[in-house]
Amino acid sequence: MSDNQASDTPEQAEFRAQARAWLAANHPGRPPLRLPQGALEVSDPDALKWLSTWQKAAYEAGLVGCDYPTEVGGGGHSNCQTIANQEMFAAKTPYLVNVIGLGMGAPTVFFHAQEEMKQQWLPKLFSGEEIWCQGFSEPGAGSDLANQQTFAERDGDNWIINGHKVWTTLAHFASWMILLCRTSKDDKYNGLSYFVVPIKDAIGRGVTVRPLIKMTGETGFNEVLFDGLVIPDSYRLDEVGAGWKVAMTTLAHERNAGQMITPASGGMPLDEGSGVSTNDPASLARLARNQQRDGKRAADDEALRDEIVRMFIRSEAFRQNRRRTRVPELRDHAQRIPLQSKMIVTELQQDMAELALRIQGLGSTLSFTDDKAPDAGQWGLAYMNTFGITIAGGTNEIQRNILGERVLGLAKTK
Repeated sequence: MSDNQASDTPEQAEFRAQARAWLAANHPGRPPLRLPQGALEVSDPDALKWLSTWQKAAYEAGLVGCDYPTEVGGGGHSNCQTIANQEMFAAKTPYLVNVIGLGMGAPTVFFHAQEEMKQQWLPKLFSGEEIWCQGFSEPGAGSDLANQQTFAERDGDNWIINGHKVWTTLAHFASWMILLCRTSKDDKYNGLSYFVVPIKDAIGRGVTVRPLIKMTGETGFNEVLFDGLVIPDSYRLDEVGAGWKVAMTTLAHERNAGQMITPASGGMPLDEGSGVSTNDPASLARLARNQQRDGKRAADDEALRDEIVRMFIRSEAFRQNRRRTRVPELRDHAQRIPLQSKMIVTELQQDMAELALRIQGLGSTLSFTDDKAPDAGQWGLAYMNTFGITIAGGTNEIQRNILGERVLGLAKTK
């Protein structure tokens, strides 16, 4: 019996057995096309369709939205989503494509939206039928999130939105956006309000989505421009001026590594032929055994072996630290474990990818499109992508400040 199973309640044990049996009988198999390394990079409509079909199947089987009430499309369970995530990871299923919706949109809507809007939005969010994106970052509002300039002006029972959002992941596929914007210029924090706005249906009618091409050649990021978009007041979350409070709900979940940075599922190797998974130090060890350097295996280099072992140790330490979320006093204290986890896992992934490039040597310069690239070029692609995840959800430098000030009680930085 695993550590996870040992702490299951009877309800959770039954749920785990059902999830495991369903996954064994319904694994979607190898994808018919190349998938990017994570949901944040999906840009191919065919990849979206395949991944959305998988998410809908998992949702209908009760593995997505498990802990939300049945009235809003959830499973009505208690603390079973983590179990579903564990079993999907163990079964090496694809990642869940609606990662922004699941990790940030759903909890924000659930805690702050009107009841009828929860019932409208959440079921299709859980199923992946409607993709969600996040409208926080702006050209002048990144780490200083409260410096929002996108403005919503009230017009009777409607709001008129004008402004510019950037680094908006999955906006090119999104039906809905969670949007933080300014409703008053008189107060930096209390002048913010929070909305859910239509994206897909409003393109050309107040919304423009422009893809941003990354150095990997992928286009998961976008900029979104609002030019007189009109939405009803029912799309507002919480009170006017309460946007900062609502945004803290979003960020508390965005910074949870189990929800966003490490996809809810995603144990599937990124390249089925080579078995490469850039989140797994075992793939790093396999690379070292197969890679030749100066006429011998890279694994024969004692210094490299020591570095690989350190990656195994850090990976296991991260896993054990995540187990502490079962202790309410640790889990609920100033979001300390989610804040730690986001920083630790993103830097671990970056360091693993960087070590893989050193193991590969000159081979690391080959693109994933080159048949001669070691491990199908996945490590080089992963290394470039890791810079996005150390920035997402608040840069890791900001994370350290928050941990120091809110968890350790250190003086604020100037």
